[in-house]
Amino acid sequence: MTHVVTENCIKCKFTDCVDVCPVDCFKEGPNFLVIDPDECIDCAVCIPECPADAIFAEEDVPADQVRFIELNAELSPLYKTISRSKEPLPDADDWNGKPDKLKHLER
Repeated sequence: MTHVVTENCIKCKFTDCVDVCPVDCFKEGPNFLVIDPDECIDCAVCIPECPADAIFAEEDVPADQVRFIELNAELSPLYKTISRSKEPLPDADDWNGKPDKLKHLER
């Protein structure tokens, strides 16, 4: 199993989770992070670090977020590895918790 970044990360891109990852499995896109399923060791240390509550174990992904399992796998080869935290997007706090953010995903 792996962990999955879900919709609430879109347009927030908090990177607190990146600092605790022992295997650098996070990949960074323009306005979203993903977890590379081939690199994730299922340690779960990233889950409590995410201020947007956007990371789940694959088996715990909410039913309305299941498409993000495939999306993380699809985008991880396209995005660059991020191994250190950085500032979130400027309006991250405004976007945190907003519904229907998938249409704002930048590839």
